[in-house]
Amino acid sequence: MAYHLRITRPVSDLGKTETMYCAGLALSVIGSFENHDGFDGVMLGQAESNYHFEFTKCSGHFIAPCPTTEDLVVFYIEEASEWQKACDSMLAAGFKLVVSFNPYWDRCGRTFEDHDGYRIVLQNAKWITPPPSPSSPLPPGQNHPL
Repeated sequence: MAYHLRITRPVSDLGKTETMYCAGLALSVIGSFENHDGFDGVMLGQAESNYHFEFTKCSGHFIAPCPTTEDLVVFYIEEASEWQKACDSMLAAGFKLVVSFNPYWDRCGRTFEDHDGYRIVLQNAKWITPPPSPSSPLPPGQNHPL
């Protein structure tokens, strides 16, 4: 079964967030809404992707963004030249380069923070599905190697 992932976050400035994420991550507006039960929002993504971001702002009262230093979205970019271009785009879009709280992300990647403190990691690596750990359940009929 294929799933589509929506990452939803409250922001302090919808227009600024839209501009930064579109320019920094090459996203496009795939939907938006105004005064939907008191919320305004914009959805950003790429047509071929199975995820998108939704950023919202409540007109009735302020909902403060409250990310932590470990609240990350990680993009894996295998090709070094493509990764460097993406890093340059993030800086040009206004994202701030920060040292990652978890040093793992600084070994092969860079961590960027938006104006609300949300963090994006651009990892210069190919995503490889990790093997299950010995304590992880396996699908029926499979056994852990001993």
